[in-house]
Amino acid sequence: MVGLGFGGADQYLGSLPAEHWATSVSLLSAPWLVLPFLFGYTQTTVRRSAWIGLLVTVAALVGYAVMTLSPIEGARLTLTGFVGFVRSDPRVIFGGLVSGPLYGWLGHRWRTRRAWASAALVAGAVCFEPLAERAFGQLPSPSAVWQTEIGIGLMMGFIFVAMGVSYRRRSA
Repeated sequence: MVGLGFGGADQYLGSLPAEHWATSVSLLSAPWLVLPFLFGYTQTTVRRSAWIGLLVTVAALVGYAVMTLSPIEGARLTLTGFVGFVRSDPRVIFGGLVSGPLYGWLGHRWRTRRAWASAALVAGAVCFEPLAERAFGQLPSPSAVWQTEIGIGLMMGFIFVAMGVSYRRRSA
């Protein structure tokens, strides 16, 4: 249910024409990685963490598709429309099928081992997404949205460091 709501909300934000910030937020990719990471973190086994990461990502993609093809967006949900949606950007669908289980697994590794690579990949995705998009010319001039995203990524990094240090002290 969380994944369906996440995907639907992301699409809805992107459809608000008068709200430039909402469109910018809906274009962010990093939250789509944080979601399976958080769900993977809740699981006690590696297999379950990967599966829950995949499940929440697929649910988010379905929520996004349903909202895209809903009357709220001025469309109708039909099988033809849904197939067209899936065919419209297979890189996003395939990326979600790979990143969902991967980030779910990373969440589990952070929970069980405080693996620095896991923390770096999730915080780095949040912190460096705007910079990567800027480097490829896909990001307009600095905005409050991407500045906030960088700030959140840095905050996540500091929290991960504090949690990791605390974990290592307790384990020693």
